[in-house]
Amino acid sequence: MRVRVVGAGVMGRGIAQWAATAGHTVELADARPAAVGEAVEFTRSMLGRAVERGRLSAEQGAAAGALLVPLDSPWEPGPEVDLVVEAVREDLATKVEVFTRLAEVLPAHTVFTSNTSSIPITRIAASLADPSRLAGLHFFNPVPLMRLVEVVPGARTRPEIPGLLAEFVRGCGHRPVVVADTPGFLVNHAGRGLVTEALALVEEATAGVPTLDAIARDVLGLRMGPFELMDLTGLDVTDAVIDSVWQGFRCSDRLRPSFLTPNRVAAGLHGRKTGEGFYSYGDPGPSRAAEPPVVGDRGRVFRVAGSGVDATALRNRLVAVGGRFVDNPAVAAEGTPVLVPTWGTTVAALVAEHRLPPAGTVGVDPLSLAPGSGRIVLAATPAVDGTVVADARAILAGPEGDPEERVVSVVRDTAGSVAQRLVASIVGVAASIAERDLASPEDVDLAVSLALGYPHGPLSWGDRIGARRLLALQTALFVTTGDPRYRPTRWVTERAQLGLPLTTPASGHHD
Repeated sequence: MRVRVVGAGVMGRGIAQWAATAGHTVELADARPAAVGEAVEFTRSMLGRAVERGRLSAEQGAAAGALLVPLDSPWEPGPEVDLVVEAVREDLATKVEVFTRLAEVLPAHTVFTSNTSSIPITRIAASLADPSRLAGLHFFNPVPLMRLVEVVPGARTRPEIPGLLAEFVRGCGHRPVVVADTPGFLVNHAGRGLVTEALALVEEATAGVPTLDAIARDVLGLRMGPFELMDLTGLDVTDAVIDSVWQGFRCSDRLRPSFLTPNRVAAGLHGRKTGEGFYSYGDPGPSRAAEPPVVGDRGRVFRVAGSGVDATALRNRLVAVGGRFVDNPAVAAEGTPVLVPTWGTTVAALVAEHRLPPAGTVGVDPLSLAPGSGRIVLAATPAVDGTVVADARAILAGPEGDPEERVVSVVRDTAGSVAQRLVASIVGVAASIAERDLASPEDVDLAVSLALGYPHGPLSWGDRIGARRLLALQTALFVTTGDPRYRPTRWVTERAQLGLPLTTPASGHHD
């Protein structure tokens, strides 16, 4: 296949390298001719680096480099060009001009694609004489390493084009997902679940940024915390995506932005690229607060309140670290403090419901007790005695140097605690995508796990928790807070009621 890449910036270079490595002839063009030579030289150097690292043989690297064809102008005639990939700046008028001019010099059979991440494909195509030849082909940076490509048909894209593009992507070694032409497409839409909820937790002063990131990493298994991720991406970029997706979906509560980001952007706190964002950057990297010392009494006796799997997990943790506890309130000494697991609700609500001692009750997030969790999370109400919290932290941390030792964080009492709220939002946004049939459940999970590096696809993640248990969490969050952002989706509700996994596709029936 002969591919013309228009735009010799970071994305254009990566796309050219990827396609040439797969054996396609790649014409590289840019409105600035000098940029083309620089891009070809850079791309060949990256191919050389791939050879040095053993990703390509010397012959493969040389062959791919020879397939790069620099053009003096993007508008050169190209009767043999099969595919155009546009990778110019994110501006509708600029993209329309590119495709309008290309249509004048390239044959009717040439398929046009845009690498846009935010502009609707249908809006770009609407200005073309033949809108049926245009689709989206959205790559992620760095293109050769990020193995996902979103294939986005517009409203008038010819039916056969998405399949052809998916076959092309697959043939080049990446994984295609066909997604609807909606705000944020799939990945940028699905990614709002994590960052918008993390920002909401900061708004509510539930915990500081370093603690929230640590919980996301150590409890949920994310490679980066949400604030580390926003600093890496650039808060200016993140803020624009948050707003565009929220506005595109007519101000959906589930996607609601935070008041925190616009001010930080205005202040120039964009993240790594400006040297400061949520963290400060320099040698040796982001500054992170040290964990507070463990100072409590490990010998104190606690009572474990509640029943079921969460209370059992808490008891098992206490047994593993040699913690002393009682189950029966009738045999507990007067003033015995209480540890209570919370699922979707607040410690304060459990204190009121079960008449627990306000000054002596500490909440424990069951997700942080799960196997593989590297951090246990406690929740403290305004009424609890600080020494009770310190003692609970000391006991659940375990003996220093013990194989069972864990870091223990204390956060402000909030419905569901931190990890539950984050995962409920991640799954909730993904379920709304599947519910609207914007992408298949399989593609939702594939795209998010590949592009965002989550330990599980969000719907599979929900299945690990269990559809019924997840529905109970989301329902409790909704009832406790009254916030419609937590309202359970029909997708989750229906599957919980029917005993089906969240990854089960919708019925094939359509009117």
